[in-house]
Amino acid sequence: MTVLVVNSGSSSLKYAVVRPASGEFLADGIIEEIGSGAVPDHDAALRAAFDELAAAGLHLEDLDLKAVGHRMVHGGKTFYKPSVVDDELIAKARELSPLAPLHNPPAIKGIEVARKLLPDLPHIAVFDTAFFHDLPAPASTYAIDHEVAETWHIKRYGFHGTSHEYVSQQAAIFLDRPLESLNQIVLHLGNGASASAVAGGKAVDTSMGLTPMEGLVMGTRSGDIDPGVIMYLWRTAGMSVDDIESMLNRRSGVLGLGGASDFRKLRELIESGDEHAKLAYDVYIHRLRKYIGAYMAVLGTTDVISFTAGVGENVPPVRRDALAGLGGLGIEIDDALNSAKSDEPRLISTPDSRVTVLVVPTNEELAIARACVGVV
Repeated sequence: MTVLVVNSGSSSLKYAVVRPASGEFLADGIIEEIGSGAVPDHDAALRAAFDELAAAGLHLEDLDLKAVGHRMVHGGKTFYKPSVVDDELIAKARELSPLAPLHNPPAIKGIEVARKLLPDLPHIAVFDTAFFHDLPAPASTYAIDHEVAETWHIKRYGFHGTSHEYVSQQAAIFLDRPLESLNQIVLHLGNGASASAVAGGKAVDTSMGLTPMEGLVMGTRSGDIDPGVIMYLWRTAGMSVDDIESMLNRRSGVLGLGGASDFRKLRELIESGDEHAKLAYDVYIHRLRKYIGAYMAVLGTTDVISFTAGVGENVPPVRRDALAGLGGLGIEIDDALNSAKSDEPRLISTPDSRVTVLVVPTNEELAIARACVGVV
């Protein structure tokens, strides 16, 4: 059997045709510039994806498709398991859009289009927040008026859960250790970035919160910030709430500090002597080290630290600098192993390192496809 996985964003649509049992990808791709003349909307984007599959000799009717899996970022308190999509789910997911305004609305558009074009297949929504649904109350609770929090469902939900769960499982497989025996820190470092503490396969803390803006410094998002800054900009700088939200989501992080969200470009700027780019990198690393230290304290004993996602898998200096000088905490990196390029899970710590450090490529599409199998 095969599953079509769709990850619909505001300006792009990623797709993959996956055999969940073997992990084989028959095809994958991305349709970009949605909203342009060539790809006016999500309907056109999904049809373009079907055209690309057909051009590769993969016709939908011949693929033995059993389900369509959709990535949905925010499930709130309502959705914490892979769920069959129906009109009620879409309506409730739309109600959650204020919690993930950049992510849920385009995902809903993608689902609606896919249901129209593939009406005879079950559509399954897989939620980024699901892995963190059972966070311990001290980790998920904000210290605000409890009645306000309960009325408006304000808590720390966490994100990138599909990736954190997959990587923690793959780390155990790679080490040939029972998942239940490992305390792990997973660092998902892409344009969006998050950290998690995972004890025995269960998430016990994570860096993102009510929305995907909290936590680590990201490509365009600020991560942790004093909430007083928001009030100050509103009252004193005369910025509207929408302007502040846009700045924190789109013009902050390493882009806002250093002028580039792509670490290759950021490295070029640093090497040219750009002080803003250097500061952006230093702030990024500083925040990352703080979370690593915090989660080592949360876990008590840490067995594994895994780096994943675009930056985590492909930028050796970030891994090196995030863990530099932590020999006293039992962490030692092998420079040669860290610098080696590979698309496979790999060890980058020294034999003497008490904490095993890995690079584990994430595969959210495969994880979503396998989640669909459990439903259908």
